[in-house]
Amino acid sequence: METIEWEDFDKIHILAGTIVDVQEFPQAKKPAYKLEIDLGEKIGVKKSSAQITTFYTKEALLGKQVLCVVNFKPRQIGPFLSEVLTTGFHQKGGVVLATTEKKVTNGTRLF
Repeated sequence: METIEWEDFDKIHILAGTIVDVQEFPQAKKPAYKLEIDLGEKIGVKKSSAQITTFYTKEALLGKQVLCVVNFKPRQIGPFLSEVLTTGFHQKGGVVLATTEKKVTNGTRLF
């Protein structure tokens, strides 16, 4: 594994946000949801495509606080523009979301 300096890590902006809307994404190549995530006053609500259908229902995702990388370039996924990366851990069969242990203010940065 390559090591990095603090300056490298500091370039990645990972913020806490709350999922405020979840929609099916039938046009995706792999099963996914279209998420809208409230990332606080400074960033606002952003869209994300997330392949998390194995372990999560749409209803279970609403109100869940997640960690998002907000400074990647947006990515076009079929007809959908994913503006942030919703982070998670690949496990056998799916992805487990990276979440906060306790609720924090939307837009709070991970350090």
